[in-house]
Amino acid sequence: MLVAGVDEAGRGCVIGPLVVAGVAVKTENLQLLTELGVKDSKLLTAKKREALYPEIIKLTENHHIIKVPPYQIDKAVRSARTLHKLNRLEAQTMAKIIDALKPDEAYVDAADVLEHRFGNHISECLTIKTKIISQHKADRTFPVVSAASIIAKVERDGEIANLKVKYGDFGSGYLTDEKTMVFLKRLLDENGDYPSCVRQSWKPAKRAKSEQGTVQKKLA
Repeated sequence: MLVAGVDEAGRGCVIGPLVVAGVAVKTENLQLLTELGVKDSKLLTAKKREALYPEIIKLTENHHIIKVPPYQIDKAVRSARTLHKLNRLEAQTMAKIIDALKPDEAYVDAADVLEHRFGNHISECLTIKTKIISQHKADRTFPVVSAASIIAKVERDGEIANLKVKYGDFGSGYLTDEKTMVFLKRLLDENGDYPSCVRQSWKPAKRAKSEQGTVQKKLA
């Protein structure tokens, strides 16, 4: 039997893509993931994640990665339709990955507060018949999801590293990072608007833009 795990990295970040990854593993190889030392990517160092990445790929029958760009995230967040925002976009993306992997069953890390609703949203988007197991903290419970979380995190870190080469150090890119806020304001001062790597619908980005507008009005 073929079992898939699907997880994401970068959901809460104001900069860069949301990376969703899935791996498909034969049931007889699931124990080998545990023996590798696979666990939730947040519990591993960057060096350990990078070392595990190729070893995970060797154990999989297939893997699939989708990088959701900021403009697509912004469109979902700004949607006026109830339950058609970021959670739905993530469910749709996970469904595309599961379709590509074609597993007998798939374990996913539920983004919705209601686990079953998130699983149902994925099932509605599938073109194949697959059992979906949707749970909170699945990346800590199921090694196959942990493996997917590592793949997603390494890919996401690579995207962020490339952006830092282009734009300089902007910190973690997360909402609570003051360095990120300083960076957003600098982008606005230099360009008057954000480049495509910024999620403009995120509160910090909107706040920085609002503050810039207030300053410009005072100077006018």
